[in-house]
Amino acid sequence: FFSEFLTLSVQAALRKAHSSSVRPQPVPPLLQTLQRYLTALEPLLPPEELEHTRGIVQKFGCPGGLGENLQRELIKRAKHSHNWISDWWVQWAYLECRQPLAVHSNPAISLPKRDFTDWRGQLVFASKLIAGVLDFKAQVDRSGLGVEYIRGQPLCMELFPQLFSSCRIPGPKHDHVIHYGRPRRGPAHITVVRNYQFFQLDVYNSDGTPLTESQIHAQLLRIRSQSWKTDKQPMGILTSEHRHTWGQAYTRLLRDKINKESVRLIEKSIFTLCLDSPVMRISDEKYSSRMAAQILHGGGTFSNSGNRWFDKTLQFVVGEDGSWGLLYEHATAEGPPIATLLDHVLDYCKKPDRMRAPLIPLPMPKKLYFYINSEIKWDLEMAKQNLDILINDLDIKCFNFQRFGKDFVKQLKLSPNSFIQVAIQLAYYRVHSEVCAACDIASLRMFRGGRTDYIRSPTNQMLSFIRAFDDDACKHPKRESLKMLTSCARSLMGQGIDRHLLGLKLQAIEEGLSVPRIFMDTAYGLATHWKLRTGQVPANTDSVMCFGPLVPDGYAVCYNPQQDHVHFSITAFNCCEETNAEKLALTLERSLHDLQELFQPTV
Repeated sequence: FFSEFLTLSVQAALRKAHSSSVRPQPVPPLLQTLQRYLTALEPLLPPEELEHTRGIVQKFGCPGGLGENLQRELIKRAKHSHNWISDWWVQWAYLECRQPLAVHSNPAISLPKRDFTDWRGQLVFASKLIAGVLDFKAQVDRSGLGVEYIRGQPLCMELFPQLFSSCRIPGPKHDHVIHYGRPRRGPAHITVVRNYQFFQLDVYNSDGTPLTESQIHAQLLRIRSQSWKTDKQPMGILTSEHRHTWGQAYTRLLRDKINKESVRLIEKSIFTLCLDSPVMRISDEKYSSRMAAQILHGGGTFSNSGNRWFDKTLQFVVGEDGSWGLLYEHATAEGPPIATLLDHVLDYCKKPDRMRAPLIPLPMPKKLYFYINSEIKWDLEMAKQNLDILINDLDIKCFNFQRFGKDFVKQLKLSPNSFIQVAIQLAYYRVHSEVCAACDIASLRMFRGGRTDYIRSPTNQMLSFIRAFDDDACKHPKRESLKMLTSCARSLMGQGIDRHLLGLKLQAIEEGLSVPRIFMDTAYGLATHWKLRTGQVPANTDSVMCFGPLVPDGYAVCYNPQQDHVHFSITAFNCCEETNAEKLALTLERSLHDLQELFQPTV
């Protein structure tokens, strides 16, 4: 016991030492943020509206004004808190948001197809996957995960332990997240879902060692034998509801003792494994879009949506046709830690299973039961209807751009991310004849407790370039076009302003003040109506990330640049007549090709 205590004390000391080496997140200078806010509005507003907003901003930031007072309080908050904005951001952006987690919030990552086509291969791979995730968790628990760096700066590693044994809990006005994971005596089981039926699968032996792959495989075979038929009531679909509706149904569900025990076991589990049934075969061209949709929402109530518990932080999905991926809940998890986890799992899957299974008999996996009264049955029927409406409204288009990848852009001494952002804005302008507020998600893990901020586009430089690009009347010589492209790509590398503006707004609310006029101005509404939500997947493999648009008349564009190709996913809502994922995808391909032509014109 003493040696275990000593080991844990050393781990705690290592965590503390690393945490102190990551610098605290500073509060940006007020005038800098306000000036950058006005600059960001320039491409979006007509001159007279911009002048009106400029007056409001100047009054807010004047010496001795409201902005200065709020800034002073934010600086005080930064001195006395772990991170001055992250808790506020998670609460405001995720936990208080009432939209369904399915499509609107939880990102999905679809990974390269494995070489199996039936349930036997599915269970063999799922066993390897579970063992790989447990191996990663063991590294996290003993602080054996190497500190990650970017440009020589250590990154905050705090999110990693929170990935496991955590779950979002619905509430009437806002949700909260519960973390059950502890390095010692934390939960020892995962949840496995097949044919809408949930099972508790213990993944550690009595001596604390993880089950071997062959032990896990034997247990998955037992689960399969207990779940031949699809359950009539897909309980997981309740978690796809509007958060207020699910919060009320959750309270009703947990009145019953059996239901409460089943739900708690799902919430406490280390992660969830979804063993999906086969889906209808389609053309190779549409396969990647279909698979991304399957991971994202399960395909609907007649497909695999009942195999999800959308509140769970980590859900690994394995289909019978070799498809697989990961769905994660955003209040707890971010893209970069998820990418690190997936890289570890992919490396683990390349290794042979050398561990011999002990001859100890294992307990039967425990099926989780639910008592469904007439109220819960009604909740389920409404949840099924609403999820199918949402799924039918979502348009998904995934494609692989194969003319060039990030190596070509780096040869031009440009950032691949910025180059792709310019192409996305050019494509949007060609489709809609205007630019729009767009946000690219950037990590703030170089700060203690840091989450994300938005890199805004378009900039004035980008707007000038886009307008000139297709306008024969003001065609620039090739060299001038290149200068403009380089300028607008580099203009995207500025410091974020949106978390700072949000902090000022929330500080005013916390002090009991009315919302400052700067945030009631129509310009602020326009500037935060994100018609383009973009995100780069920092992955070393051919994965495709996918999530829904932030606004009804918007798009979400994810991209994963590899050496000689780029994977894209584009989503839009069918209910909006102006947006079309397929059209934007085709236009984006043409825009990337046209930008390449600036540097490598075809004869």
